Order: sequence, then structure tokens, then C-alpha cells
Amino acid sequence: MAEYQMQELTLPGEDGKKVLYPRMKIWGQVDLGYLAEHINYASTFTPGDIIGLVKSLTQAIAREMGEGHSVKIDGLGVFTPSLGIRDGFERESGEPGGQKRNAMSIYMQNINFRADKEFIQETGMHCRLDRSKWKFQRSSSRYTAEQRLRLAQNYLQTNVLLKVNDYCNMTGLLRNAAALELKRWSEMSDSGIGYTGRGSHKIYIRKKVQQKMP
Repeated sequence: MAEYQMQELTLPGEDGKKVLYPRMKIWGQVDLGYLAEHINYASTFTPGDIIGLVKSLTQAIAREMGEGHSVKIDGLGVFTPSLGIRDGFERESGEPGGQKRNAMSIYMQNINFRADKEFIQETGMHCRLDRSKWKFQRSSSRYTAEQRLRLAQNYLQTNVLLKVNDYCNMTGLLRNAAALELKRWSEMSDSGIGYTGRGSHKIYIRKKVQQKMP
């Protein structure tokens, strides 16, 4: 039986109004080998057959997406490639005569997945929920967003790097909220905060703020 917790969410544009929404508590992760063993009990396929087929399928999906296609697997969902700008390259402004990005500065950043309704319904048929006895955690609200930005800026005055865990400790935010906010600060041209690395290896650094010409 799965468990759920009620998680706090701040509504955008609602003057800090908070609501609670249900979130499933994830206890662990199963891998392909585990699934193959379970499928093997109800089929004539060996675990090796199943693993080989899935790997061949993922390679075929990757090849098609690499050629500019989205891929739909009936009963599972749609996979769509997503591009990004490599670290160290500025985004195009769209202004006449502005900087243009070429293929060398663009890379495959992520793969988006949208589940089929049938897949969602099938998952729901196997789901029996019970409310978790563990209370949800919430981010501290002792600082405003502006105060947290100032804390990060001050930290980078005396430290070369700022990690998400450092930001959690100084602000009281939970990890997801801290990571999202640091990402937002790094995307602001006047925040004084930049980043290096990507994904789980992303760390934040001091960035020079360009002075606007009068």
C-alpha cells in the first residue's frame, strides 16, 4: 500500500497564500533487473530476453529523437527531446544584429515524457493509498525572497562556491525549493549569481553585474 503526505504549496500571484496538496511518499526505486524478474514469472521470456528488448527499445527511441522525432509508445506515453544552451554561451536576444547561436553551442539537454491516459489509469488501478503517519516538512519562512538573495550574495563575497545544501542551511528552505530559487537567481542578469556545471553537479558562483549604459 502506498502512502501520501499533504505538502504545502505557495500559490503564485496570491500574496503568499498557501494550500496543501497530496504527494505520494516514495520509499525506494526498483530497477530494470527487478522488473524483468517479476515479468519472467508471468511469461515465457527470460529476464535476459526482457532486459535485452528494453535496451534495444531505448536505443531505437534515442535514435529517432536524435533525428528530430517525438516517439509515442502506445499505453506508455510520448517522449520528446528538449534542447539547451551549453554552459558559457549567452542566449540569443532576438534583437536585430544580436548574437546568434550555432549548433556547437546547443546540446540535447533533456527528454520530456508525457504519460498516456491508459498508463495513468493502469497505475491508479494498482494504487491503494493510506495517509502517512510522518508529517510533511515545510520550508522556513523566516526570510523573504529578497533577504534570501542578499544572504546568497553576501555568502559569495567571501566564498568561491555556493552549493544547494549551503543555501538550505542559511535560508531554511527545503532542497527542492532552494534549488529552484538558486536557479531563478542565476537566470537574473542583475542578481550577481551565476553557475557552473549542470544537473546534480551544478554549483553557484559570483557573477559580475554589467552596468547599464545611461
